[in-house]
Amino acid sequence: MKTVFSAPAKAGLREIALFIARNNKARAISFVEELRTKARGISRMPYAFPLVPRYEHRGVRRRTHGNYGIFYHIEDETVVVLHILHSARDYERVLFPGD
Repeated sequence: MKTVFSAPAKAGLREIALFIARNNKARAISFVEELRTKARGISRMPYAFPLVPRYEHRGVRRRTHGNYGIFYHIEDETVVVLHILHSARDYERVLFPGD
């Protein structure tokens, strides 16, 4: 199974990098790479991570890394990373606007 990052997921990684880089540029690079590695690793066991509560019918799952959630769904033989968000963010409003 392959992994693809949506445009919002890529933008989220850029935002995370810029935020961390304010204090530590080297850590920004290494932490974003950790997030990418964790997201790519989902493809080995895509059903191992839980569905987002209350939105199970949407098929969105979440893997955590530190204080961040990697939100994804499975399309055919592809893991699609939808968003990568800090746990303090209102993920429901970002992922499911209008629900």
